[in-house]
Amino acid sequence: MDTLQQLNDTLIKRKLDDPSTSYVASLYQGGVNKIAQKVGEEATEVVIAAKDAAADAEQKPALISEVADLWFHSLVLLSHLDLSADDVLQELQQRFGVSGHTEKANRPAG
Repeated sequence: MDTLQQLNDTLIKRKLDDPSTSYVASLYQGGVNKIAQKVGEEATEVVIAAKDAAADAEQKPALISEVADLWFHSLVLLSHLDLSADDVLQELQQRFGVSGHTEKANRPAG
């Protein structure tokens, strides 16, 4: 079983856990606003870590750690909305062979 599938399975199980003993369950209890807030915080930390890593190669492990946090919280958000990494991977697969400019131009206005 790959890492994303294992994590997805764990996130689903955490929906039933006690929020006082499970970090993920406490995020679920906070709802989409709480989870989205965490995603935003982690995204900001990725930006800062990337700037640090660009200036100093010894900071690259910190960037990897921050990206892992961002991915994790993004997966919690997806799971909360009954989606998974597979849904994102399918979307990325559909984009193969399509220019990024073309893909962006074809997005629905929103």
